[in-house]
Amino acid sequence: MFVKGIMKPAHKSYKSESSDSLSEVLQMLDEQDIEAVPVLKSGKFAGMISKEIIFRAYFNEEDSTDRKTFLNNTTAGEIARHGNYYINDEEVFERTLPMFKGFSVLAVVDEKKTFLGLVTRFDVIEQFESAFGVKKQGVRIAFTSEESAGRIERLGDIIKSYHENVISLATFDETDKLARRIVLKIEDNNNIEAFTKKLEKTGFRILSVKHV
Repeated sequence: MFVKGIMKPAHKSYKSESSDSLSEVLQMLDEQDIEAVPVLKSGKFAGMISKEIIFRAYFNEEDSTDRKTFLNNTTAGEIARHGNYYINDEEVFERTLPMFKGFSVLAVVDEKKTFLGLVTRFDVIEQFESAFGVKKQGVRIAFTSEESAGRIERLGDIIKSYHENVISLATFDETDKLARRIVLKIEDNNNIEAFTKKLEKTGFRILSVKHV
């Protein structure tokens, strides 16, 4: 899955123009109950602005300008930060994970930095919930396997022979890299015990079996 497949398009995204006054930006942030938005200049991503960035800019102001004057006379473009806080629309969506550190939204741009939309932390969490089948009830089986060629193929053969309906399948590397952790979620049925015993006989070590 690519970033462009989960992003909110530009016309549905909250954003600020570089010429907007800080008072206008704060009003939008308060009305929409959000903490940060991207700043655009001629349709291109110029950085991020948030309540924290605005407050820091005011308190770091060397002149003794009163708050109202500062907010009305300073533009978003003047104090926008993190000009490299964006991701390309052709990136795979997993690449968004390390990006969500300071903000809950991430700007999506093309190769010319033209703003295309936003990816939110909620969007990413929702995709992982889907990948793990969180919203569908079933049986979650966690087990390990020796790291060797053909093990996933063998697992597939066992799943097929027991006619299991797979909800999700994910693998994780163990720290010693000699084994692989696997989490399989399947629809509940009356052959779960036989299925897990077959996995163990085939060399998979069962860690847990839970109805979730």
